[in-house]
Amino acid sequence: MALASANVRVAVTGEISVGATTAAAPTGTGGALTGFTGLGYVGEDGVTESRDRSTEDIKAWQNGDTVRTLVTEGSLTYNFKLLETTKAAVELAYGTTVTQSVTDGNYVIVPTSTGGRKSFVIDVVDGSNLRRIYIPQGEVTEVGDTVYANGEAIGYEVTVTCYADAGIGGNAKVWATSLKS
Repeated sequence: MALASANVRVAVTGEISVGATTAAAPTGTGGALTGFTGLGYVGEDGVTESRDRSTEDIKAWQNGDTVRTLVTEGSLTYNFKLLETTKAAVELAYGTTVTQSVTDGNYVIVPTSTGGRKSFVIDVVDGSNLRRIYIPQGEVTEVGDTVYANGEAIGYEVTVTCYADAGIGGNAKVWATSLKS
């Protein structure tokens, strides 16, 4: 087994973008995104990808041996905290529409509103290495607390649940330049 420290990746920087589910799908790590809006700075904890599985064991009569394990459920989520107060960030976090005028912007909070399904692109950059995660069908299903405190940025923590999409044959598609041949 060969050990290669040059293969260790770090998520140094990146960007999260959101668009309608009809936005043009990316085709790799290169090229500009069409129909997506960047969501700005993300909190220092970055983006957390969580894959969850539920399983069920099939037991044999003989000795109670486990002879097979079935995956009965699975989910994929991404969690992050948006730090910029922008129209796009607030609309995503609150699942609402921001109305803007020359004097202010306003929105209505409905605690159960998710804003519906959207497409997401998460770009993760480590020097010249890029990982692009495309979520064609995602929805904000969890939100964190919004804290208004002196010395602390107002942030919008969200969890995006990824739904299966027939176009990609799964819940998310990942391109990584570090995996090229």
